[in-house]
Amino acid sequence: MTALEQQADHAIRPFAVRFRREALDQLRRRLEATRWPTRELVGDRSQGVQLATMRALHRYWEDEYDLRRVESRLNALPQFTTEIDGVKIHFVHVKSQHRDALPLIMTHGWPGSVIEMLDSVGPLTDPTAHGGAATDAFHLVLPSLPGYGFSAEPAEVGWDLVRTARAWAELMRRLGYDRYVAQGGDVGAGITDAIGRLGPQGLAGIHTNLLVPALNDPSSLPNGTEEERAALAAIKEFQTTGNGYFVEMATRPQTIGYALLDSPSALAAWMIDHDTDAYYKIAGAFVDGKPSGNLTRDHVLDNVTAYWLTGTGASTARSYWEAYGADAPTAGRPPLPAPRVPVGFSTFPGEIWRTPRSWAEASYPTLSYFGVAARGGHFAAWEEPELFAAEVRAAFRALR
Repeated sequence: MTALEQQADHAIRPFAVRFRREALDQLRRRLEATRWPTRELVGDRSQGVQLATMRALHRYWEDEYDLRRVESRLNALPQFTTEIDGVKIHFVHVKSQHRDALPLIMTHGWPGSVIEMLDSVGPLTDPTAHGGAATDAFHLVLPSLPGYGFSAEPAEVGWDLVRTARAWAELMRRLGYDRYVAQGGDVGAGITDAIGRLGPQGLAGIHTNLLVPALNDPSSLPNGTEEERAALAAIKEFQTTGNGYFVEMATRPQTIGYALLDSPSALAAWMIDHDTDAYYKIAGAFVDGKPSGNLTRDHVLDNVTAYWLTGTGASTARSYWEAYGADAPTAGRPPLPAPRVPVGFSTFPGEIWRTPRSWAEASYPTLSYFGVAARGGHFAAWEEPELFAAEVRAAFRALR
């Protein structure tokens, strides 16, 4: 490759979302043609997403939701693409107007996207307008994971959490940030954990709101207190009754991908059936009209609509096979060493399990911050953006 070709390959290009009218019309036709199952035979979610929830979501999506919202919300912010390791990566990049803002790369998970983080952009880049100090400001980079949203899907296997973490380090280098921090929840927590363990040049610290080591090997963590035993019990409950989506995508992503690309209603049901707390909050928004924090009907459908219109149901499912599947080429990789940089962690009360401080300390010898939020769940940045931003500010304040 010539020097000119290398330069072009590393180019950062402006990006805007444009959906064809035909794609929106097709979505409406497929919604109209939905075939419904009979009602579940139980009074809770133990058989899956309840019919009343899906009927209410479907009615709003078909009759009231603005299908152009995704375009308008994303195009209100600076977006770019750049090719890294053979994959075109989409990202939102918002620079703060405050002097000495700290660069922050923040990673979403599944069934999320950069959309779940949009309402935390203001509090993080312009804290003085949201009850914070100018010294708490961040330059914010929000990449779409490979195969998610407007990032291209990989054409080869091997894009596990570590490879994505390396790509994020390259993205920050390419943007000219020689000192930065990283944050993530859900799959984004796994990538952020990997960035911390890789310790690329310029990384000053990390923060997560899902304790990755606890999900990987909960038996290795302390279990002597009531709080610790309760957390272990919650993980076991999730692994035995609540993680069907996880198992399917980690073992047979292509199989579920056919349904996710063929039926928007199936896609919506699959995406909202993540964890008990988030499901009932989303169901409440549609059935009762009572959203929990920022989990409104429009915000939930922004995310689902983005998945549908980008056609990423199968590629996002494959990311679980890459990250967690026993047959993935990177499965069995030797564990990376513990992060040497400072680590911050925040626990939210509606998370799948409430992480005890002792677990965070056992997982991260360099733990420098442990926050206990008053509200919010697994999708903390989405549900409680102001509270989430306050936790991120607090976690990185000592690194300014």
